[in-house]
Amino acid sequence: MPLRGVTIVDLTRQLPGPFCTQILADFGAQVIKVEAPGGDPSRTQGPKLRRESAYFLGVNRNKRSLVLNLKADGGREIFLRLAEKADIILEGFRPGVMERLGISYKEVAKINPRIIYCSLSGYGQDGPYRNRPGHDINYIALGGILGVTGKRGSPPVIPGGQIADLTGGFLAALSLMLGLWAREKTGKGQYIDVAMLDGVLSWLPLYLGQYMAEGKIPRRGEMLLNGGYACYNVYETKDGAYMTLGALEPHFWEAFCKEVGRDDLIADHFTPGERQEEMIRQVQGIFLQKTQEEWIKIWETKDVPCEPVLSLEEVIAHPQVLSRQMVKEVTHPTEGRIRQLGIPIKLSDTPAEIRTPPPLLGEHTDEILRGLGYSLQEIKRLRKEGAI
Repeated sequence: MPLRGVTIVDLTRQLPGPFCTQILADFGAQVIKVEAPGGDPSRTQGPKLRRESAYFLGVNRNKRSLVLNLKADGGREIFLRLAEKADIILEGFRPGVMERLGISYKEVAKINPRIIYCSLSGYGQDGPYRNRPGHDINYIALGGILGVTGKRGSPPVIPGGQIADLTGGFLAALSLMLGLWAREKTGKGQYIDVAMLDGVLSWLPLYLGQYMAEGKIPRRGEMLLNGGYACYNVYETKDGAYMTLGALEPHFWEAFCKEVGRDDLIADHFTPGERQEEMIRQVQGIFLQKTQEEWIKIWETKDVPCEPVLSLEEVIAHPQVLSRQMVKEVTHPTEGRIRQLGIPIKLSDTPAEIRTPPPLLGEHTDEILRGLGYSLQEIKRLRKEGAI
């Protein structure tokens, strides 16, 4: 596998960091998930299957769990032994926490100059917001995505997915791979600073580019790609379901208009202002004449980008999703057979693989410590001291 032989020490919790390391673990990296004695908080959040949380199970497969108290001397000693042999460290604490614990990049690099050390945080390691608390909703608000999401004249709409969190995870994974590649050339590791707010801004090259060029502020429900035009919008159907129309290219718009018998709309494809508002109302009236299923049957044989808005139940049963193997089943020691999201990156010669289910809390603590050279007596002592 592409990352076979790469060892990652993962100190992150919740969603962004674990999502990152799961991607890398799927491609063969050995990920040691370091958890505080109480475990990753996501273990107790959200719906549970039997004992384990669905949230935790979703982003922690192919990893080993080590319980470690980093505030204890013995815990820090174990961490530094891990760091000495590791390729990558990923942490998601607020800036300054790792320094206070005595396990910052500066300290680790002294014993392992080849270490690639990544800090994944909300606002980054510098700037006036570096120590501000935050979650996905805050980052997409400050980063501009929330402000342009929703209908004209209506409040902002919270997206269904965690844009900042998962973008941060993807950026961290990409950054770590760039770090590994650079190390192949230089022989040295380096420090990586990934901010989720930076990732949010990276979603807006079109709107920010337009604003920087023209000075026109993109507004909710008024732009080409956020609901301001008839050709690119969401429409309700006769049965209260919804269809999406993405006829940006003139030939798609022309094909759509001809299919619904409205050739008169073709010429006004990108006519702005009140004409678009009127066209949106007219196209909405067209979609209200049939059910979602009827529209699906019509468009499945036409060369027009028009697709239904599906529920999650429908998504995981969709033939395209199943064909792409984006739903997988694994066996868990306490939960039995569980379904998980598949792997979105497809490599022809060195594909990813789900090898092990998400670990139980501390499942591999003794195994990992024995691999670091600790004796059974030392492990008992560390456990008695509260270090593990």
